[in-house]
Amino acid sequence: MVPFRPFYVIVLRRSLYHLPLLLVNMADIKPIGKALFLREEELRRGIEMMFFAYRDFTGEADSILAEQDMGRAHHRAIYFIGRHPGITVSDLLSILNITKQSLSRVLSGLMKDGFVLQKPGASDRRQRLLYLTETGIALEARLTALQGRRFAAAYREAGAEAVDGFQRVLRGLMEQDTLEQMKQQIPPTSDA
Repeated sequence: MVPFRPFYVIVLRRSLYHLPLLLVNMADIKPIGKALFLREEELRRGIEMMFFAYRDFTGEADSILAEQDMGRAHHRAIYFIGRHPGITVSDLLSILNITKQSLSRVLSGLMKDGFVLQKPGASDRRQRLLYLTETGIALEARLTALQGRRFAAAYREAGAEAVDGFQRVLRGLMEQDTLEQMKQQIPPTSDA
């Protein structure tokens, strides 16, 4: 039997449910202007914009992947194998942060369909090194060009200062271990 609760208590409890998660300790924030961007509505707008931007950013690529009977996990694997030819399965697992079983399913399909090939390591034969085939390189280039054009247009419209700010915000959203992983995996930009 569910205890009776007046309607206003239910509404109040539901509206306050997320409130403690959105409170910002102002002592932890460096003051910038009037800090209007720290209001709950601005935080929610940022969260929503991230969701919508991700949806639109991946939408075009999703349609190309669907033609190949692939999903986003395939895309991420293809992207990072293309970015780091000869990457080990264990390093790819670390980047993608998925289970071995999930990665195994994705890689099996990519190898079967001729997008990825696996070679043993030169010094350690137990290592499995991953490379894109010509077909994989073509698909990765097509997907990256599509998403790169979207980034280039947004960067051009926003300007260099906004791009720098955007990248600082993204770094601020990442966990420290992810930032460290990026430093090890991703080549620095030419101006860094």
